[in-house]
Amino acid sequence: MDIAEKVDLIERPPTEEVITRDELINLFKINSSPKHYIGLEISGFLHLGSLISTGFKINDFVKAGVKCTIFLADWHTLINDKLGGDWEIIAKVAKYYQDAFKIVCPQAQIILGSDLYQEKIEYWSELIKFTKHMSLARTMRTLTIMGRSENEEKIDLAKLLYPPMQAVDIHSLDVDIAHAGMDQRKIHMLVREIFPKMKWKVPVAIHHRLLPGLSKPVGTDDSQVLGKMSKSDPNSGIFIHNSDDEIRTKIKKAWCEEANIQNNPLLEISKHVIFHEFDEMKVERPEKFGGSIEYSDYNQLESDFALKKLHPTDLKQTVGNYIVKIISPIREKLNLSEELFKAIKKSC
Repeated sequence: MDIAEKVDLIERPPTEEVITRDELINLFKINSSPKHYIGLEISGFLHLGSLISTGFKINDFVKAGVKCTIFLADWHTLINDKLGGDWEIIAKVAKYYQDAFKIVCPQAQIILGSDLYQEKIEYWSELIKFTKHMSLARTMRTLTIMGRSENEEKIDLAKLLYPPMQAVDIHSLDVDIAHAGMDQRKIHMLVREIFPKMKWKVPVAIHHRLLPGLSKPVGTDDSQVLGKMSKSDPNSGIFIHNSDDEIRTKIKKAWCEEANIQNNPLLEISKHVIFHEFDEMKVERPEKFGGSIEYSDYNQLESDFALKKLHPTDLKQTVGNYIVKIISPIREKLNLSEELFKAIKKSC
């Protein structure tokens, strides 16, 4: 595989941004197997966005010859009060995350934050050195990466350690490519600003689009936005433990306004998940409604929907069938005990 093919793989949807493309090309010129990292909080049930869309993107990097690392940030989870801040539950859910990503991304390395911090005794001294380059105001602005607002009144001191820890994780793992969802962009910009001052290797930053939730977008007609698929809202997301019937029911109830291609969650799922893994989407429907049709290109699917050649009901049924095909075999292999299910549900 030549460099252009590798870059195409990395840039394919759901990738939204590469900072910078020239740096990525130059990286492949000098290193055919660069080191990648994506850091994940252990914050609840895995869903179509957090496991499937993210995992499929990681596999693009693997196909491009990149050495991928999935960093399970257990200490960050504790700092951010996820899973009730209960270390015992965090450890059990971390095992659930490990098992899930081994199924979806078998060639990726999985590292726990707590293991990294024990093995790298210099981590904490490097963290202090890094924080000398951060103002309190800048730190507060980066709290959005953990789903917090800089205007929150009650922020305990530990939460201010979260952003610099995430940055030093990248350095400690000797990363060439820092990968995350668009919601983590601020930390990568901080890394690219401060690492040169410390003479640390500056990684290429790559951000993928977050898979939206299934609910109707919020805001005015001119500025509507979809919320991301959320672990805390069972109605907005498709979870790995959902049964086939539950998946189809959720998609049947999803917001999907006829001919509206803006902020349409089912079109987003079609583009970023289904067409990522399948060469075509086959819409099965009776002859009186136009007969079955096969789409080998997402743009044609979107065009037909915009022109009312494809009805929301048919799109929903088709998306439901394909998502069941993707999730069902993963769910069957992934052990989620009743005890752990209840513990996660209680803490969400």
